[in-house]
Amino acid sequence: MSKDIKVALVTGGNRGIGYELVKQLALKGFKVILASRDPEMGHKAVQKLKESNLDVSFVVMDVDNQESIHQAAITVSERYGRVDILINNAGVYLEENKRLVAMDPSILERTMTTNFFGAYHVIRSFIPLMEKQGYGRIINVSSEYGAMSDMSYPGVGAYKLSKFALNGLTRMVAAEINGDIKINAVDPGWVRSDMGGPSASRTPKQAADSILWLATIGPEGPNGGFFRDGKRIDW
Repeated sequence: MSKDIKVALVTGGNRGIGYELVKQLALKGFKVILASRDPEMGHKAVQKLKESNLDVSFVVMDVDNQESIHQAAITVSERYGRVDILINNAGVYLEENKRLVAMDPSILERTMTTNFFGAYHVIRSFIPLMEKQGYGRIINVSSEYGAMSDMSYPGVGAYKLSKFALNGLTRMVAAEINGDIKINAVDPGWVRSDMGGPSASRTPKQAADSILWLATIGPEGPNGGFFRDGKRIDW
């Protein structure tokens, strides 16, 4: 495969922001791997994009399952030998509007499994491919709900904690990586999707634009930052 063609992988790529990210990356000339836990929905999404002559392929990956992530990494390594851009987009919002200490603990556990540990295991499995070539861009789709200041307000506790932990992971990995590998977190805003609902103020395309600039930053670009619409925001 040509050295000039970069490979991008998007988790939770079959709908919402994820689907839009896959589409926009492919339109920019990336070879894109759409990762989804549901093979049927994943293949359907890829088919739709291929009809527009976009270079998109599918890999099954359930971010709640370490073995599934490990197998996906092996598949991608065998098929492409590299990953240049990794977007951790897969996430859940399972909120019961109860106090954190009063909610069913399984809600918190399931939220952390997907939103935090999912991203952690995906990074852990794919970063060796980036280290092998000394280049990579990792983008964690976070939320303003994960900001430290938001912890002072009650409500959506499981989701908030999961994004707070994801932000912490972003900073720690940024401090540990070498070479031209960068990791950043992004708040895409309130987006019209299955998660955001129909009354949200932003389209998936607007959200994708606010994320994608981080995919193409040069070696002087930010590392370990938290952004909204291209501007750095407080942790």
